[in-house]
Amino acid sequence: MVESPFDVTIEVGEVLEAEPFPEAEKPEMTKLWIDLGDEEIQSAAQLDYHYDAADLEDRQVLCATNLGSVRIAGFKSEALTVGVPSEEGYPVLVSPDEDVPLGGLVY
Repeated sequence: MVESPFDVTIEVGEVLEAEPFPEAEKPEMTKLWIDLGDEEIQSAAQLDYHYDAADLEDRQVLCATNLGSVRIAGFKSEALTVGVPSEEGYPVLVSPDEDVPLGGLVY
């Protein structure tokens, strides 16, 4: 196994609120407000291709939480919501098969 030079923290969160983000330069963006158990964060993710914003609420997702934050069209994105590309190249979310405690770390 090759060790990664990156120290990435991935936590389980639950989407509290989601809404389309048409102001973003990239297409299919969604604004997410995510509960990590001990704090709430925001994330912008390119999810509209596979998901309606309303269907994301109450869903558990994985978030890389220690990569810093960026501003996207005035919205502060504090975490990278983890996904893998579909055949079309658009993100498909990675999430637990069953509900797990919020803030749990991937190991």
